[in-house]
Amino acid sequence: MNVLVIGGGGREHALVWKLSQSPLVETVYCAPGNPGMVGVEAVASTDIETLCAFATDHRVGLTMVGPEAPLCAGIVDAFRSRGLRIFGPDRQAAQLEGSKAYAKAFMEKYGLPTAASGVFHEAQPALDYVRAQGAPIVVKADGLAAGKGVVVATTLAEAEAAVRACFDGAFGDAGKTVLVEECLIGEEASILALTDGKTFAPLASSQDHKRIGDGDTGPNTGGMGAYSPAPVVTEALWETIRRDILAPFVEGCRREGLDYRGVIYAGIMVTAQGPKLLEFNVRFGDPETQAVLMRLDSDLAEALVATADGQLDQVQLRWSPEPAVCVVMAAGGYPGAYAKGLEITGLEAAAASGAVVFHAGTARNAAGRIVTHGGRVLGVTARAPNLRAAVDKAYQAVGCIHWDGAYCRRDIAHRALEH
Repeated sequence: MNVLVIGGGGREHALVWKLSQSPLVETVYCAPGNPGMVGVEAVASTDIETLCAFATDHRVGLTMVGPEAPLCAGIVDAFRSRGLRIFGPDRQAAQLEGSKAYAKAFMEKYGLPTAASGVFHEAQPALDYVRAQGAPIVVKADGLAAGKGVVVATTLAEAEAAVRACFDGAFGDAGKTVLVEECLIGEEASILALTDGKTFAPLASSQDHKRIGDGDTGPNTGGMGAYSPAPVVTEALWETIRRDILAPFVEGCRREGLDYRGVIYAGIMVTAQGPKLLEFNVRFGDPETQAVLMRLDSDLAEALVATADGQLDQVQLRWSPEPAVCVVMAAGGYPGAYAKGLEITGLEAAAASGAVVFHAGTARNAAGRIVTHGGRVLGVTARAPNLRAAVDKAYQAVGCIHWDGAYCRRDIAHRALEH
């Protein structure tokens, strides 16, 4: 079977790395791919119609969509209308990530536990709501904002500035509608599950580190590192999540008539009152995927095909008990302005240390050298018999890699180590 992966970041590198290990897979294509994907055939175009034609011409048996944007643009609908097998939710279901207001209405309709909130289309009512509620409070741009449209405001001034930024166009069309939420207190966890619209299969738990700085300080990013499993997700909590979040989610999709055959990512805050939903993502998380797939001992291609075919109940996922850690190496200045084109050295030494280096924002320059090409540049990922060893192994590999201004957090997995 030939497989096509859509996307070119660290998540997609991890997906092609794992899919390439499957005996079911002959050739892996990636559109557009990245320089770290050795042995993977790059596809230049990311246009949906062109990709449909490519999948037909190259006998692609499974297309796996990495990022949210093509899902929200209807790539699944286009592929399925041509009889092509694709993993992911249809365009309407993808609005669970594409619109935070749509997701919040879905949560409330089907009784999923979540924060109290208000949805606003103009600045003044949003500002009035913020002032009535007080701080801390969370301000979210409604649409896709590359992980940067959420502000956890600790003061009223910060919240008001976030509201104004949204309506003043800081996030483009994504900020034309704004969701203002109660600030939930607790520990976050990332819950991913495969679903074929009839049943679901949870993946290993993980925890992301969204803030730029050590100790969870500074602005939010797309994710500065992750580890799996997350000790906060105990067996008792798993049961609650299955019963109160995943099962009602699948039932809600069925009642709404959503064609959801893909992965659902539930961002969870573990509060004193139990787990509450922060958000839905309709694709694999990044950098959670890098850590989670490092622990998957069963065949990813088999699981994705079964999900796309509505036969998820015929697959059993198997997980290594060994924990895995992903440390994101970012460009200096990220999540603000940063330089591109800086040469990266030490990649071979890092790989020789036993870690896997997933490329996220890299390119190859005219001289054939690997250079920086994004804010989050690499995801250095390691698995080991215990968490301390996995952390040490990942940071040992990080120490091999250099470019001007390279930055990473030094406390990935600190909560789990404290547990």
